[in-house]
Amino acid sequence: MTRFVLATANPDKVREIAAVLRETDVAIDLVGRPATVPEVDETGTTLEENARLKAAALCDATDLPALADDTGLEVDALDGAPGVRSARYAGPAATYEDNVARLLDDLDGVALERRTARFSTVAVARWPDGLEVAALGTVEGLIAAAPRGRGGFGYDPVFVPATGDGRTFAEMTDDEKHAHSHRGEAFRTLAQGLRVIEQTEGA
Repeated sequence: MTRFVLATANPDKVREIAAVLRETDVAIDLVGRPATVPEVDETGTTLEENARLKAAALCDATDLPALADDTGLEVDALDGAPGVRSARYAGPAATYEDNVARLLDDLDGVALERRTARFSTVAVARWPDGLEVAALGTVEGLIAAAPRGRGGFGYDPVFVPATGDGRTFAEMTDDEKHAHSHRGEAFRTLAQGLRVIEQTEGA
């Protein structure tokens, strides 16, 4: 069993990543980011660049394999915003509620059929020797007119996945969300890559 340190210290993301990976048969042991390791500066211009930056930084700091991800919400009516700045859309210290409020304010007056959007996650596994495995997960959807539901986090109360039944992510159970979500797809795909590496090393 390989031990991976998680680059994120966001407890919501930690819980979700761990839950998705438990559904797979890949043998990994997840450990939290040490308190002595600071947040990584996300200076990349793409989700992939940011995920790679975070994974590399954690490998360097801990000498352990690392798992990192970056997620963005792209809204067509806003020319792809908030994109890579999704977590900081309403400012560097923005809360989930702040970001949702700004998004809805920016979409005020935009008809529902024009509120198309997509959530994307890039997940990266990196080893101290530089070996990397990356995976992309994307889900299309719409931005609701107002928040709905009490589950999830981030933009979940206003994101309605096209593959669902009209509910927002925040109105779904955790298992339902994982089945439809960008993060679920990304980490399930990443697990397939990790399984190939396990089999290769064990051959």
